[in-house]
Amino acid sequence: MTKTLRRRTAIGAALATPLLARHGWAQSTYPNKQIRVVVPFAPAGTTDLLGRIAAQYLTDQWGQTVVVDNKSGAGGNVGAEIVAKAPADGYTLLLGTVGTAVTNQFLYKNMPYDSVKSFAPVALFGEVANVLAVHPTMPVKTAKEYVDYCKAQGPGKVSFGSPAIGGTGHLAMEYFQSLAGFKVEHVVYRGSSLVLKDLLAGHIPSTMDNLPPYLSHIQSGTLRALGVSSGKRWFALPDVPTIAEQGYAGFDAAPWWYVAAPAGTPADIVKKLSDALVAASKNPDVIKKIRDAGAAELGGSSEDLAKHMTSEYAKWKKVVDAAKLEPQ
Repeated sequence: MTKTLRRRTAIGAALATPLLARHGWAQSTYPNKQIRVVVPFAPAGTTDLLGRIAAQYLTDQWGQTVVVDNKSGAGGNVGAEIVAKAPADGYTLLLGTVGTAVTNQFLYKNMPYDSVKSFAPVALFGEVANVLAVHPTMPVKTAKEYVDYCKAQGPGKVSFGSPAIGGTGHLAMEYFQSLAGFKVEHVVYRGSSLVLKDLLAGHIPSTMDNLPPYLSHIQSGTLRALGVSSGKRWFALPDVPTIAEQGYAGFDAAPWWYVAAPAGTPADIVKKLSDALVAASKNPDVIKKIRDAGAAELGGSSEDLAKHMTSEYAKWKKVVDAAKLEPQ
């Protein structure tokens, strides 16, 4: 416990430091050349789409070109390392995920950057719900019924699919299991499309995974949604309750995105970026684009992001420890 509290204190101090440093001329002349937003995943995914939405908004606001550079690999670590080692001048940014910010440090033995000390937090930018979904032949209609059914069948007798060990769906289910006191078997796939295929065919009875690939099947009735992992009901499935409101208070496992700069980036540049991205999250056109990409807007300043990372560290560290997941 002492070790965890010390780590959380260190996080707060490290995240705050870049915001207090280097006032001066930078904001008055920034930006005066092209900005690169590194997206640490392949093109066409949600992370890529959000990166392009953010880049286009900044381009429109400032009249300087902001380009997206996809650098995928190692759960986002390859792209994050590039930004961590870039000059701290505001011209190389990271469009990161909860993985690059928090959970990867628990899952990888050799991290090429420090999740806290290597970056200056800029802004929160979006989130997506995970969904607990089942094949319609499974005799449950709520998250509570799912828990009761799994308990009645016995530990590990019911399975769920997700795209990766340590992915957001897997960790969300581990979180749910620890909160509700049941145990299911994890079937790992190489991508959500394969999970979806087996779930539709009835080869697995359930999944906990990012909602977008499953949405049309839930709306058509070929799959049944039992609950969403977000803190509030999801805009695209307003009739599906959150898991939290079904008797599991405090459950919130919505993956999120953020923007960060290399540690040491001047505070006035960080503030200018943060202010612009917070404004973007309130812009109706940007909100529509984010929702069309399957995500939801999640605005937050550099200070909000720092606090969010601290609380998410504590939550996911507890989940990973309870699940006894070993770094690979």
